[in-house]
Amino acid sequence: MGGTERRKYEKGAATNYITRNKARKKLQLSLADFRRLCILKGIYPHEPKHKKKVNKGSTAPRTFYLLKDIRFLLHEPIINKFREYKVFVRKLRKAYGKGEWGTVDRLKENKPAYKLDHVIKERYPTFIDAVRDLDDALCMCFLFSTFPRTGKCHVQTIQLCRRLTVEFMNFVIASHALRKVFLSIKGIYYQAEVFGQPVTWIMPYTFAHDHPTDVDYRVMATFTEFYTTLLGFVNFRLYQSLNLLYPPKLDDSSEAELKVAKEDRYAMDSEVYMEKLSALSASVIRAVSFNEEDSAEVDEFPAEEENAALVEQKKKEQKDIEAQKKLFEGLKFFLNRETPREPLAFVIRCFGGQVSWDKSVCIGATYDVTDESITHQIVDRPTLEKQVINRYYVQPQWVFDCVNAKILLPVEDYFPGVVLPPHLSPFVEEKEGDYIPPEKLKLLAMQKGEFTGLDEKDSGGEDDEGSSEEDDDDDDDDDDDDEAMDEDDQEEENRLKVMEKQKAQGKKLNVKVSAGSVKMEDKARAAESEKNEEKRLAIMMMKKKEKYLYDKIQFGKKRKVREANKLAAKRLAHDEAAKTAKKKAKKMKK
Repeated sequence: MGGTERRKYEKGAATNYITRNKARKKLQLSLADFRRLCILKGIYPHEPKHKKKVNKGSTAPRTFYLLKDIRFLLHEPIINKFREYKVFVRKLRKAYGKGEWGTVDRLKENKPAYKLDHVIKERYPTFIDAVRDLDDALCMCFLFSTFPRTGKCHVQTIQLCRRLTVEFMNFVIASHALRKVFLSIKGIYYQAEVFGQPVTWIMPYTFAHDHPTDVDYRVMATFTEFYTTLLGFVNFRLYQSLNLLYPPKLDDSSEAELKVAKEDRYAMDSEVYMEKLSALSASVIRAVSFNEEDSAEVDEFPAEEENAALVEQKKKEQKDIEAQKKLFEGLKFFLNRETPREPLAFVIRCFGGQVSWDKSVCIGATYDVTDESITHQIVDRPTLEKQVINRYYVQPQWVFDCVNAKILLPVEDYFPGVVLPPHLSPFVEEKEGDYIPPEKLKLLAMQKGEFTGLDEKDSGGEDDEGSSEEDDDDDDDDDDDDEAMDEDDQEEENRLKVMEKQKAQGKKLNVKVSAGSVKMEDKARAAESEKNEEKRLAIMMMKKKEKYLYDKIQFGKKRKVREANKLAAKRLAHDEAAKTAKKKAKKMKK
C-alpha cells in the first residue's frame, strides 16, 4: 500500500529497550566505565514486561536499559574525561617504559580530573530532594569512615568520609535534630529531623573487621564518590541555615580547653584539629552570634473550627519536641574507659548534656572524673571499687532508652551489674490489635504520668518475699473453686435423674406455674443486635468481587489477632519459666 513494511520485533515495546552490550558499543565505553557512568548518573537496568518480544524471540538472560536513558548519556561530558584518562594512562605507561622522568612529572601535573557538581544539580533540583535522598549517602560514608587503611580503598576516600560524617554529626548536635536511637546487631541506627524530613542512617560499631572477598569494592567506591560530593553540598547548606561557619571551626574558649600537652608532637596541625572536631565535646563557631531576644515571635492566627483539633495536636507535638531537645540539660556525664565514647558523646550532646572522659582515651576531655559537679557516670562493668555519693552510676543503655522514651527513666533498673530491661525499638509503632509487650505498656504509662514506679517496687518486694506463699494460696483457692463447681454439677445431675425416673413411672412431675415478671428491654443490646443484623445483610448483598476483598480483609484481621495471641502466650510461658527458675534458685540457696 504505502511505506515500507516493518519486520517483526521492530515496533512496539521492542524499540524502547536496548541491551547492555549494544549500549556500551553505542557509547564506546568499557564495561567498568559504563557501569561507573550509570551509577553516577542514576541510570539502572529495567525489566521489560514482555522480555521475549524485546529479546527478539530469544529467552537468553540479558540486561536491558531504556533507549532514551542511553541517548541521554550520549552528551555527558564525563565520557570525554574517561577517554582523556585512558590516553593519559597510555602516555604515562609509555613514558615510564622509556625512562623519561620529566615527561612523567609533566603528565602527572596535568592528570585529567572530572567534577560531579553538574550531576548533583541535575539529579537533585531542590535542596529538599537532596535531604530526602540522604539516608544512603550517610550509611555509605559512615561505613567507609570505619574502614582500615588497607589497599582495598584509597586512604583519601576514608579520610574524606570521616571528615564529612563528623561535620554532619556536629550539625545534628548544634541543631538538636536527633530524634531516635536504636542499638542493633548491625550497628547503631539514628534518626534525625532535617528541614522537616526524617533522615535515618546506621553507624557501624568500631570493631576490627576483615574485608569480605565476595564484595566488589570498585562499585562501592563509585557510589561513595557520588555520595561524598552530595554530602559536601548538603553539609554546606545545613551549616549556612544555622549561621555556622563552614568548614566548621571550634570556639576559641573550647579550643583552649582542648589544648593538648606537647601538641606539636601529638600529630600534624590538620590532624589535631580534626581529632578535636571529631571528639564532639566542643561547640562550633557561628558566623554571627545569635541572640534569643532578637528572634521574632511567630504570629498566631485563630484556627478554623475544622482544623482547630489538628492545630492543637501540632502545637502539642512541637512542645514535646522542644522538651525532648533539653532532655539532658543541666546534667554532667563522665564516660568510663570501657564504654563506647563516640555514640554516647554524640547522643548526650544532641540533647543538651555535658560530657567528658579520661584524657588517656581520646583528645577533647573537658573535665576530670574527680569533678564534684558530675551527675551521672556511665560504666559498663559489674562493680566499681570507688564510688562518689552525689552521682549516679548507670550502664550505657540508660542514655539511649531515655532518648527513645523522651523522659529521664528511673536509674535503679540500670545500675552496674543489674540485668538490663529490654531495649525496645523506637521505629516500631504498634497499631490497634497488635501485641504490645508489658515493658512498652509501662513506658507509655510513664510518659502519660500514670506510672510512678512505687507500686511496682512494693509489689515486686512482696513477690520476692512471699512468692511461694502466694502460689500456695492460689493453688488452695483453685482447689476450693473446683470442689464447689463439682458439688453444684453433682446436685443438678441428681435432680435430673429423679425427674427422669418419675416420668418413666408415669408419675406427675412436681412442676409449678408461677406468674411472669416484666423484663426491661436493654436498648443498647437491642441496637447492637440490630446493627449486627444490618451488617450481615449488607455482606449478603455484596457482589462477588467485593465479597472476595471483604473476606481477604477479615482474614488479615484474624491472622493479626492470632499472631498477637501467640506472642502473648509465648511471653506468658517465658515469665512462668523465669518465675520457676527463680524459685529453684531460692530453694538452692536455702
